[in-house]
Amino acid sequence: MNQYRLTGILLDETSGVSRSKQVEQEREVAISDLLEKNFFRLKASPGGPYHLTLGVEEGRLVLDVALENGAPHGRVMLSLTPFRGVIRDYFLICDNYYKAIRTSPPQQIEALDMGRRALHDEGSTLLKKRLEGKIETDFDTARRLFTLICVMHLKG
Repeated sequence: MNQYRLTGILLDETSGVSRSKQVEQEREVAISDLLEKNFFRLKASPGGPYHLTLGVEEGRLVLDVALENGAPHGRVMLSLTPFRGVIRDYFLICDNYYKAIRTSPPQQIEALDMGRRALHDEGSTLLKKRLEGKIETDFDTARRLFTLICVMHLKG
């Protein structure tokens, strides 16, 4: 059993904002995929497995890490400012992609999808870099966490 992994994840969403079916589905898939396979190592920790609560406080992303028994184990806070541009661009291209699915030719849909994936990868790479020295993840874990950050950003 890998001790450096997440076995639980919660989004701390106090606003109660309702989201589109599409966004809720992306959230559910990201959490499911993340829990199925991930690598998450809190630096200076002897190991987990961990439960993670993602939240936003005063313009910062908050990653509250607990052990499986619920005992607090660490807290990492990151400014959301470096993410704002890529998140804004990602939302814009996603909106265009979902509109194009209904009416556009396959080539345009494919081009938008490639752009959407590239921006998602850019956000994931940025997240890995911002977590350096605090939390170590693999790229797939960072990718799914970036999806959840985008979902959290929607409530703002």
